[in-house]
Amino acid sequence: MSSLNFIGGEKGGVGKSVAARVLAQYFIDKGRPFTGFDTDRSHTSFIRFYADHASHIIVDSYEGLDLIAAVLEEAPIEGQQKSVIVDLAAQTAAPLARWIKDSDVLSLLSEMGVTTNFWHLADAGKDSVDLLDKLVSTFGPGPNYVVVKNLGRGSDFSDLDESPALKKALAAGGRVITLGQLHEGSMRKIDSANASFWSAINNPGVLGILERQRVKAWLRTTYETFDSLPL
Repeated sequence: MSSLNFIGGEKGGVGKSVAARVLAQYFIDKGRPFTGFDTDRSHTSFIRFYADHASHIIVDSYEGLDLIAAVLEEAPIEGQQKSVIVDLAAQTAAPLARWIKDSDVLSLLSEMGVTTNFWHLADAGKDSVDLLDKLVSTFGPGPNYVVVKNLGRGSDFSDLDESPALKKALAAGGRVITLGQLHEGSMRKIDSANASFWSAINNPGVLGILERQRVKAWLRTTYETFDSLPL
């Protein structure tokens, strides 16, 4: 299966880049080819940690976004089609929606047999609920919606759970998953070292032995969740 994964949430600070990074590591550990794109003009955090797999694109340029489709059109690698991960910066929904609509991207990807996944990273705030409603209203049924309750950004998701926005997403075939919180100290050390998750658990210079064990457990649990998704 080949998939296009837009890792979004529209506002900053909801954990989009962490989700993109762990999905990248998931593909690597599963031996699945992929290409990553970072749309952040200033921080490019996806590229920091997975420079061998990700590059920068300008999201408000059709020429930039067209690179996504070009990757999906490439010949398979050892019989496997590439998947794509797009780490969406905050406030990129409007130019992305224009590109998708004007280029009829969703129809094209369906014809190509590519699964389109819109990941909505949510914190515990009302803004995440409103932005989910806008996302589903914009693209309607067809693509997959993966609503991610990020426990690293909150614990009370009752506003989301009871919202018409979530019901709309579920009615369109959406899924709800939970991304557990990795110990803050370990994440801080990984970020300071600009390390991939693989490097963090295999390089004693980044984390201590029990910290590495906690990261392994966190990845294992996250991978089990990802196994249920159309990736």
